[in-house]
Order: sequence, then structure tokens, then C-alpha cells
Amino acid sequence: MALLLRTLGRQSVCLSKPQYSVLYRHVAPMGSTAKEEMNKFWDKNSRSNRPVSPHVTIYKWSVPMMMSITHRGTGIGLSGAISAFAVAALVLPGSYPYYLDLIHSLSIGPFLTGLAKFGIAFPVSYHTYNGIRHLGWDMGKGFKIPEVYRTGYTVIGLSVITSIALLMI
Repeated sequence: MALLLRTLGRQSVCLSKPQYSVLYRHVAPMGSTAKEEMNKFWDKNSRSNRPVSPHVTIYKWSVPMMMSITHRGTGIGLSGAISAFAVAALVLPGSYPYYLDLIHSLSIGPFLTGLAKFGIAFPVSYHTYNGIRHLGWDMGKGFKIPEVYRTGYTVIGLSVITSIALLMI
């Protein structure tokens, strides 16, 4: 119906005739474009000095908020790393033992090796434990605020402990 009314309006059909007056009452004016409307909105918003909502500056940062952001970040990072490793395995010449020997020959020291292991282990363990936490939420459990914080701190603790244990291997 709206398409019909717009077509009639664009073709300069005279809607002032009595038989079209019923249709004309509900027609929106076609005087502006979407870009003009957006510009009017942003001008009005700038003049009123209101923050864009929701905006990061108006929220008090909390553990669940940071954990949600970190969960998404680790998911994107792990997905990107796995994809890059797969592409490298397909494209680069040589085999896995060749590149492993190359890394060993760099002699980067135990501190940087441990840091690299932790850098790999923490996102994997964090994303895994927080994914298990999300599965609990999918079953409808753990939505009360004290439980959200308790399970959040448990995920962080288990992630650090697991990462350190994997670092020691």
C-alpha cells in the first residue's frame, strides 16, 4: 500500500480530488531524503548535548561486562589464529618439525618462551571455561547477580591456574 501511495505521489497524480482524499490523509510528505533526516537528527543531538546511548562513558565498568568483551575478543583472536595457522600450513614450504626446529634455534630464552605459552594457553582456557559458563546460562542457570559474579571469578581463576599449569609443561 505504501509503495502504491509513493508511486502515485511521485508521478504527480493530483491527490486533491475527492476520490483520493481518503488515501491522501495517510501519506507521509516526500520532502526529504534519508541523508537529510540523519543530518537533522545529528544536528538536534549535537545541540541538545546528549551522549549517544548506550555509550561507554555512562556505564560503570563491571566484571560481567569485561568478561563478555574478553570472551568475544578471545573468540575472534582464536578464530583468526587458527585460520592463519591453517593458511600457513597450506602455503608455506616445509613441514611442522622444520618450523619447530626453527623456533628452537632462535634461543629466545625461558622467559619469552613461557610468556608465549601463557599467551596461547590463557585465551584458550578462558574461552573454554567461559563457554561452559554460557552453556549453563543457556540452560537457564546462574542468572542471579551474585552467581554471575561468583562464576565470573571462578572462570578467571580457573583460566589463570590452567594457563600456569600448561606453562609448566
